[in-house]
Amino acid sequence: MIVSTIKDGVVLDHIHAGGAMMIYKALNLDKLECQVAIIKNADSVKMGKKDILKICEPIDINLDVLGYLDPGITVSIICDGKVVERKHLSLPEKVTDVIKCSNPRCITSVEQELPNIFKLTDRENRVYRCIYCESKYKNQGDIK
Repeated sequence: MIVSTIKDGVVLDHIHAGGAMMIYKALNLDKLECQVAIIKNADSVKMGKKDILKICEPIDINLDVLGYLDPGITVSIICDGKVVERKHLSLPEKVTDVIKCSNPRCITSVEQELPNIFKLTDRENRVYRCIYCESKYKNQGDIK
């Protein structure tokens, strides 16, 4: 299989195998007019298998969403066919409007214009807590 290099755009690499479609949907890449290549189950020395997304247009990407969904992702910014910036993600300390508090007594259930803000309280177990009610949310790579 040959997937050509891109001139300008973004490459999301080191996505856990099978995770590319979840990221595609979370970033609303279906709404883009440009080409988007999804490479599933590519061979990887480090990971065994991995997914890759190539976006043939420079776009702003919510790095908190990416870091929350798959903290091992590498984001490469491509200009004129060359990598000009590479970011290695990790779990974000705080996420806003990425996940929704499930506590029916939380103020975000009543005051729906309030943002859903969660802070990372246990990095090893990927546990986040709502800043309003302290409800615990275990990150398993899903979004609201």
